[in-house]
Amino acid sequence: MHPRTDELLRHLDAHRVALREAVERVPVSLRETRPSADQWSCAEVLEHLMRVEQQVTRGLGAKLSEARAAGQLHLQPDTSSVAGMLNHDAVVDRRRPITAGERVFPRGEMDAAAALAALETTRTQLRDVVTSVDGLAIEAVMLPHPVLGPINGYQWFLFLGSHEARHAGQIREIATALQPA
Repeated sequence: MHPRTDELLRHLDAHRVALREAVERVPVSLRETRPSADQWSCAEVLEHLMRVEQQVTRGLGAKLSEARAAGQLHLQPDTSSVAGMLNHDAVVDRRRPITAGERVFPRGEMDAAAALAALETTRTQLRDVVTSVDGLAIEAVMLPHPVLGPINGYQWFLFLGSHEARHAGQIREIATALQPA
């Protein structure tokens, strides 16, 4: 496996572990409870994450497949780290509120268990997309992000891990807010 592919998968895996740990801090009986009327529940955060990962996996997966079929993806000779291609701290910083778009806004149709299961399914699909371009230079494939602007294939995969870290922080906040006084 190419070092960049390995790095992307490790980034995604590490943030998934942190997300699961954050969810475990919220009592099962309170995972569908909003801390306040204007805040999401743990279940809604998980549904949002699933919707984002699902959208990116489909869109980026299709774009990468098209580029590969058109002969636009070449072997990646560079083995340097990709971590610096995206400002992780800026994505994770919860002091800057970001409003989710309609397509990825939680609909409240899933409990936390269902949302976690769906998120695991999307992660399997995402990992398949990452490994399908193992060893290929994917920085030429660009897609627009609603806040970050156009970002490349590496940045999208990094974003998904960082986005999950952002929302793991949100779930930790939910856990604290729902603790009995």
